[in-house]
Amino acid sequence: MRLRAVSGLLASTTLLVTAFAAPAGASPVPSTPNAGHQPSKHHFSAAAQSFVGADTVQKRVAKLEAAMASLPKESTAYNATKLWNAGITGAGSTVATLVSFGDDKVKQVLDTYSKNHGLPPANVEVIQPSGPVPACTDPGVDTATCQGWGGETDLDVTMMHAMAPNAKIIVAATPVAETQGFTGLPEMMHAVDYMTEHKLVDVISMSFGTTEENFPSFDSIKTLDPALDRASKAGITMVASSGDDGPTGGYLYGPGNYPYRVASWPASDPRVTTLGGTQLHLDANGNRTKADDVVNVADNGFSEGAGLSKAYARPNWQDGVKKITGSKMRSFPDISMEGVYGTSQSAPLFAGVLALAVQAKHGKLGQINPALYTKLGPAGTKAGIVDVTEGDNSQDGVVGFTAAKGFDIASGWGTVDASVFVPALVKALR
Repeated sequence: MRLRAVSGLLASTTLLVTAFAAPAGASPVPSTPNAGHQPSKHHFSAAAQSFVGADTVQKRVAKLEAAMASLPKESTAYNATKLWNAGITGAGSTVATLVSFGDDKVKQVLDTYSKNHGLPPANVEVIQPSGPVPACTDPGVDTATCQGWGGETDLDVTMMHAMAPNAKIIVAATPVAETQGFTGLPEMMHAVDYMTEHKLVDVISMSFGTTEENFPSFDSIKTLDPALDRASKAGITMVASSGDDGPTGGYLYGPGNYPYRVASWPASDPRVTTLGGTQLHLDANGNRTKADDVVNVADNGFSEGAGLSKAYARPNWQDGVKKITGSKMRSFPDISMEGVYGTSQSAPLFAGVLALAVQAKHGKLGQINPALYTKLGPAGTKAGIVDVTEGDNSQDGVVGFTAAKGFDIASGWGTVDASVFVPALVKALR
C-alpha cells in the first residue's frame, strides 16, 4: 500500500471554503435547534461505530469479522460469481471510497480478512489529497469520530473487494470530519477534483450525507457541484448512499431529526447514482427464501433514505417516472442493494458492481443514470433489474415512501442481478 499526502494546501483549502459560501441574496433555510453549537456528527452505522476503540490491526480485523459474520456472501447473492467465472473480476478498474480520516492500516486489515475468506490480496492505495490526515489520538481530533470513520473505511473497501476482487481500491482520506452542513465537504470536493485531474479512478463511492435544510440555502448546495461536474465529464461514475434516516434527516445542530420529509446531499444530486438499502433473505446455501425488501429497522434508529430533493429539479432522464413521483424535483434512490448496516454498505457494493462493468466495457462508464432510467429499468429482469415491492422507510413519526411494483421512490428501480446487469449496462452505454 502506498500513502500519499498532498502538502501546501492551506491556501487552496481557504479559497475552496470561500468559493462554497452562500450566494448573495439566497433564500434562508429553516433554522434548526441549538444554533451556535457544533454541527451534528456523521451518522455512523452500528457496524462502523463498533470500531471505536479498535486501535490495532488485530482489533480492527476482529471488528470486521464480527460485522461481516451475519451478512450473506454478497458476490453469490448478486450472482457476481458468474461474471468471475467468465473472467470479469474488476481487473484493470479502479474504484475509490471518499472518507474523512480513513484508515492507514486498511490494506493490512483487508488482506487479513481476505486471506481468511478465500479472496485474493487487495490492491489498495491510500491518498490524502486535501492535506495530511491527523492520527485519531492527535490533539483536537475527536478520537471516537475518527475511529468510526476508520471502521467506515474498512467496511467500504471490504464491500468493494468482495464484489470486484481484482479491482484496485483507492481510499481518498480527508483531514476534516464531515458532519452536517458544509463542514468537511470542501475538502471532499477537493479530493474529487484531485482524483479527476490525476486520472486516478473510474468510480467514486460516497458513504456520507447532510440534510439539504442544513445548508445556508438550497441554492448554496449547488456550489459543491463543479467538482462533480468535472468528474462526470471525465467519465467518472459517482455513487452515493441515500442515507439512514428514512424520509427525514438530522438537524444541523442536533440531536434529533426534522419532523417532516427532507432530502440528503449528495444523494439528491442528479450527478450521482444513489443507492437505497434492501435486506436479503437467504438460506445457508445463499439461495433467496423470499424477495428482497426495503430496510427499515426504525426501532434501532435507522431506515434507508429515500425522498424528493428541494434543491434539484427533476432531471430529464427521470421524466419517464414523473407520474410515479408526482414531483418536479429529483427523486432518489435510483437503485438499491443490501443495506442492513445502512446505505453506506449499499453504495460501495454497487461501486464494486460498476468496477466489473468497467472491465467488461474496457473503459470508464461515465454517468449511468440516463441508461438506467431509459433502457435498463424499463427492461426489468432482461437487464438484470430485480424489482423490490415490499417495505417502506417511515421513521421518527415521519411517513415515508413505500416500495411497489416497478419504479418507486422507496427503492428506485429495485436491485440487481450483476450477471445480467453488467453486460446490459455495458451494451446500453455503447
